[in-house]
Amino acid sequence: MVGYWNNEKATEEAFTEDGFYRTGDLGALDDDGFLSVTGRKKEIIVTAGGKNVAPAVLEDRIRAHALVSQCMVVGDNRKFIAALVTIDPESFDQWKSDNGKTGDIADLTEDPDLNAAVQEAVDHANQAVSKAEAIKKFRILPSDFTEESGQLTASLKVKRHVVSKSWSREIEEIYNV
Repeated sequence: MVGYWNNEKATEEAFTEDGFYRTGDLGALDDDGFLSVTGRKKEIIVTAGGKNVAPAVLEDRIRAHALVSQCMVVGDNRKFIAALVTIDPESFDQWKSDNGKTGDIADLTEDPDLNAAVQEAVDHANQAVSKAEAIKKFRILPSDFTEESGQLTASLKVKRHVVSKSWSREIEEIYNV
């Protein structure tokens, strides 16, 4: 594509000065010159200190942990980066058995052992970013994000604005403790 038909302004906005299309993706080149997509430009969190943080790197690494279902990084206009984490119900049953726990996820969100397990996932994620981009605090939520609740899209992507509104009290508690 060389541009938009009869729309020079849209063409100017869509392409860089050297002719590359602006996809909105963020990327990183490795030592061999391979490009990896690391996130979306629109999904950038800017902390109160002005640090730009791409949440996808952190969220993907945390979600890779067997005990975690979903993760949403927060911190826009805040002093530090934090995360909301939900627990995978199937993995949770095995974890409870292995750790001699009873109750459901909502009963154990403050459990030190469960928090320590999630902290391992957070520590792993933080290894991929600078100290300023690292998650300082997290909160385990009592229920998972679902499509039915409107917190996930049909393709199971987190709807940040909906989750932020649904869990605003928990987000405020992270920053006010």
